[in-house]
Amino acid sequence: MKLLPALASATALFISCAGVANAQQACKSPVPDSALVKKGTLTMSVNPTLPPMQFVDQSGALKGMRVELGEQIAKRLCLTPEYVRIEFSAMIPGLQAGRWDVINTGIFFTDERAKLMQMLVYEDQAISISAAKGNPLKIAKPEDLSGKSIGVEIGGFEERKARELDKQLTDKGMKGMTIRTFENFAMAFQALRAGQVEVALSIDSTGAEYQKRGDFERVLHGLFPTPVALAARNKDLAAAMAKVMNDMKADGSFQKLFDQYGVKAADGAVAVKGPAS
Repeated sequence: MKLLPALASATALFISCAGVANAQQACKSPVPDSALVKKGTLTMSVNPTLPPMQFVDQSGALKGMRVELGEQIAKRLCLTPEYVRIEFSAMIPGLQAGRWDVINTGIFFTDERAKLMQMLVYEDQAISISAAKGNPLKIAKPEDLSGKSIGVEIGGFEERKARELDKQLTDKGMKGMTIRTFENFAMAFQALRAGQVEVALSIDSTGAEYQKRGDFERVLHGLFPTPVALAARNKDLAAAMAKVMNDMKADGSFQKLFDQYGVKAADGAVAVKGPAS
């Protein structure tokens, strides 16, 4: 008789495990294995140097709105999320070479990029300029950047906009900026902290987060507003992701995530924009 409780417990465990296995089998991904780098896995590249959107916490875990979004997309696609941490400059070549399925780092949408990969616009962002606490240089408008040294991540939309700002200044007959590029935004802000540059350029969300923390002062924001996208390497995967994101919009979970981080979602349905083949 004493064996009955143990037997009942073992039976319950077997039923529970069987239920989990059946649930996993019932969750069939709409994405064919041929559309993935790794079977059953959504492999995403991320550059975790842009808090609160994507960063590494004190325990070494990936955190942030875009990380959570990627995990939710993978879950709804019945795939296991897997992140590859890498500098932005390697992301587009890596996507084209089939090293990952998706670029999930808040890549700014441009027509040129849409010719290279499948892009899904989902977020509105803009550029911020951050300075030392207290804004000792009294920067209040773009013209105040004349003659200043600026730090920015190399190879992306942000570097391009830094150079556009520089051209705007020189076109007005003013002294341009000294542009210093870094492997990532964390290094650009470290340079600002160390006094190696006078200002740093980043996205609005990150500039606001650093100001909230009391690390730096966001002296300019809302510059060059441009949509942000996820980028996928093939149409099948992109189409499945777009459906999931629109389902999230319909059930409210998409907006809930954006509200949690104070970020503006792009208007309208998520659509795939990319090369035809």
